[in-house]
Amino acid sequence: MTWRWTGYNMVIFLAGLQNIPGELYEAASIDGASKVRQFFMITIPLLRPVFIFTVVMSTIGTLQLLDEPFILTHGGPNSATMTITLYLYEQGFKFFDFGYASAIAYVLVLITALVSWIQMKLVGDIEE
Repeated sequence: MTWRWTGYNMVIFLAGLQNIPGELYEAASIDGASKVRQFFMITIPLLRPVFIFTVVMSTIGTLQLLDEPFILTHGGPNSATMTITLYLYEQGFKFFDFGYASAIAYVLVLITALVSWIQMKLVGDIEE
């Protein structure tokens, strides 16, 4: 999963970095700030929305993980690589228990929304 999201996240971070005005770095240099200080006082704070976005999207993508365990191991030996979406898929299309699979999907949506809300709340991006 790391390699699946690395390229996607790097493109998002590159767009965020290109959105930071160069004048801020120039003014910081004139004021005597080192490159390290510029990084921690300008770059990191201005990339905060990008960090939030990439963490939330990567978490949602991880909760939706189906392809790799299904193709590689079908849930693995003794369900070692079973994910929630693979379990949902098996309940719906292997055992034809569509009601239970739908309930799992609703719970997964609620879990995803709750985890995303908690992540945004922890970094303080949600206003009360």
